Amino acid sequence: MGALSLSLFTMKKKYTLKVIPRSSKNLITKQKDESYTIRLMAAPVDGEANKQLIALLAKEWNIKKYQISIISGQNSHKKIIEIDT
Repeated sequence: MGALSLSLFTMKKKYTLKVIPRSSKNLITKQKDESYTIRLMAAPVDGEANKQLIALLAKEWNIKKYQISIISGQNSHKKIIEIDT
């Protein structure tokens, strides 16, 4: 039997976020319970806050935007995201 290549598998991590739109600045704060509070300057109109959320996380965590998916809470302050690594 041949060995399996680990590059065939992707690891997925889930994070719980509380997003606060219309803030004075973009800011990511890690909470004691391992969740994150994210302050965004964008308004929650036409998906702009979600787009800014993904862009901010990608920049701060040094990953590509396509690796981030909002799996719960598209229209809510409380979101669950999934990161493909």
